[in-house]
Amino acid sequence: MRIGILTGGGDCPGLNAVIRGVTRRAIESYKWDVLGIKNGWRGLVVGETEPLSQYAVTGILPRGGTILGTSRTNPLKNQEDYKRVRDNLEKYSIDALIAVGGEDTLSVAAALHKDGIKVVGVPKTIDNDLSGTDFTFGFNTAVSIVTEAIDRLHTTAESHHRIMVVEVMGRHSGWIAVMSGIAGGADAILIPEVPFDIGELCARLKKRHQRKSFSIVVVAEGATLKGGQAVTQSDRVDAFGHVILGGVGRMVADEIEKCLGIETRLTVLGHIQRGGSPTAYDRILATRFGVKAVDAVKDGEFGKMVALRAENIITVDLEEAVKTTKTVDMELLDIASVFFG
Repeated sequence: MRIGILTGGGDCPGLNAVIRGVTRRAIESYKWDVLGIKNGWRGLVVGETEPLSQYAVTGILPRGGTILGTSRTNPLKNQEDYKRVRDNLEKYSIDALIAVGGEDTLSVAAALHKDGIKVVGVPKTIDNDLSGTDFTFGFNTAVSIVTEAIDRLHTTAESHHRIMVVEVMGRHSGWIAVMSGIAGGADAILIPEVPFDIGELCARLKKRHQRKSFSIVVVAEGATLKGGQAVTQSDRVDAFGHVILGGVGRMVADEIEKCLGIETRLTVLGHIQRGGSPTAYDRILATRFGVKAVDAVKDGEFGKMVALRAENIITVDLEEAVKTTKTVDMELLDIASVFFG
């Protein structure tokens, strides 16, 4: 038996832990061969692979990123690329494929499964917006990074009597913004699920500044004004049709300063949230996902995605995983709002 593994979409901490878990489980428990596919789906389009051994995955557990590389290649965009993917699976004698990624990567995996390819998915997105699983690896690390940034911004905001706006990742859901905002003691949190009114935000901050001389506002990159659209950097889109978000933090900071006359500074954390070593939680979760994915192959559970439910690692249908975006539990935002103002 030979299994292939690829990592697609945006990188995040914990990918190497999955690769290590898959490789060690396959080789040590089942004596299978493992073939790493380079740079996501692009590797199966152009034929870029490398064998993975126990030695190859030694020492990668604490490393961020992915030793296999990644890309946002979408082979479903044209039939020729899709055919190359299927041809290369046969060429490299890959009996089963483990695809590690978010909604876009797993939508390709679901399409392959419908065409008879033996595929198992592993959920990966720092946004934690993938249905079917309670949490995705990488999310805990991102929340920890943002929380530390908020902690640091508190001290300079208080010293200079400023309002600090922190823009974080979150295209369709505000999980990072809400969880880090609660952990960091933010005074306002803006998320895609709840369009905001800039006048109401300014009124809340003005009231707060009657007794406190500083504020922290956390805004997800996909947050929108009531009746408005997401703020984008350009009209350019990626291979899956997603526009490049960015700029809502700047708009919010400018409007607050204009409205209140209080010095307001913006910090855009950007790819800092993706980089660096994964937390212990993400290392453990990613390892469990990798081991379970190989077990799913052994048990013939194809067209499935491994997932966390409560404290258990289970399998769910890939279709369920990519069907809808998992949005923020509004109870969490309600808890956060207790500390606004």
